[in-house]
Amino acid sequence: MRDDNCIFCKIANGEIPSTTIYEDDDFRVILDLGPASRGHALILPKEHFADVCALDERIAAKVLPLGARIGSAMKRTLGCAGFNLVQNNGEAAGQTVFHFHMHVIPRYENGPVIAGWTPGKASQEELAETAEEIKKGMQ
Repeated sequence: MRDDNCIFCKIANGEIPSTTIYEDDDFRVILDLGPASRGHALILPKEHFADVCALDERIAAKVLPLGARIGSAMKRTLGCAGFNLVQNNGEAAGQTVFHFHMHVIPRYENGPVIAGWTPGKASQEELAETAEEIKKGMQ
């Protein structure tokens, strides 16, 4: 299924030009127009899914292997030391286009911090309570 009002559906299906680095029947991988680093790419399914919670299991099973393949190619060709696979869900998490997509962000030695946080602290009691809440939500 596609959403005719979704810009990523249009890009993924070739209606809007992009710098494509990979394409198959299910995905188009493009270079991001606002890259966090040189080579920053987006994996776009050709079908419309709002976020990871709506993602079809068949497509979901292919996303991580494709991300690894793209990231490995970046390490070989761009000379990056590593890469991040980033996938945001919901506005509060930084999702700005509500079409599932995964960022593949090359990371270079001595480059800027792109995805990181300062570890917080939690007591064992707090961890146990939080775990129980999440478990209830999964039932």
